[in-house]
Amino acid sequence: MDIAEVARRSGLPASTLRYYDEKGLIASTGRLGLRRTFDDGVLERLALIALGRAAGFSLDEIARMFGPNGQPRIDRLMLSAKADELDRTIRNLSAMRDGLRHAAVCRAPSHMECPTFRRILGAAASGAIGGRTEKKKKPPKP
Repeated sequence: MDIAEVARRSGLPASTLRYYDEKGLIASTGRLGLRRTFDDGVLERLALIALGRAAGFSLDEIARMFGPNGQPRIDRLMLSAKADELDRTIRNLSAMRDGLRHAAVCRAPSHMECPTFRRILGAAASGAIGGRTEKKKKPPKP
């Protein structure tokens, strides 16, 4: 099928399909005039790519999930690590949600006088919430 049909059926713009083809995520099978053509299996592969993107994997990580023959070769440890990362994100977002709900109804004269809000503020400052991580130190130059 030509790129226009793949775009229509996948919901992705042709520019994204060309980009994925250039990155090796999908492979065109030839050309029909100026248009790239793909086999029917490209739709399943695009679905796997979409699933990986929705889970937070980068395109480079997704590319490594396919073997040289184009068949899925998904590293289970990588999936487990991503699930752990999502668990941390969910915990952080849940804590943030709960804190915001509390702040919205807190009876303290100001948020800065609320012990719960102060605790949330401290957690944000320490990087415990909000996704901030410590920068890795660069090794000294020789």
